[in-house]
Amino acid sequence: MCPYYPIRVNKWDHVLYLLRQSLYAEEMVCAMSSELFHIPKTKDLKGNREMHSHLVPASYHRVTAAGSAQRLKNGEKQNSIVETMTACILNAESQDKKVREGLKTMEENAIPEYKPFIKVIIKWQEQAETSLNQAKASLQSIGVSFSAESEQQSGEYSQ
Repeated sequence: MCPYYPIRVNKWDHVLYLLRQSLYAEEMVCAMSSELFHIPKTKDLKGNREMHSHLVPASYHRVTAAGSAQRLKNGEKQNSIVETMTACILNAESQDKKVREGLKTMEENAIPEYKPFIKVIIKWQEQAETSLNQAKASLQSIGVSFSAESEQQSGEYSQ
């Protein structure tokens, strides 16, 4: 008979999972919207360059938040890691607002042939934001707080 071993769940597992989900969706937003620069009919699509000026820092902050969650899952305990993660989540949320505005401009200015493609990008962006919001809620449920002061305190992409 095999002894029963309860599955040990690290409190950071779910947060890391959600941040990775957000990153995956962000990868799709980046790949698809960048592709538009390489299609003659969309290479100069209004809103795409502006949107990318916010997508790049949003991506940076997601990567940093996920890396911080991975470090915590691995057993590191410094409060500065948690502070970095929460600041990056807030900064990503802030950049996401401008990304959404850029995507809306792109959709409004795209030729009909590319509107469905841009709608898919928008759906991926919505998924990136939803997963990020779920990670934030998961952190709050384990007692991590978010403050306005932590925003803008995490690296060179804190625009």
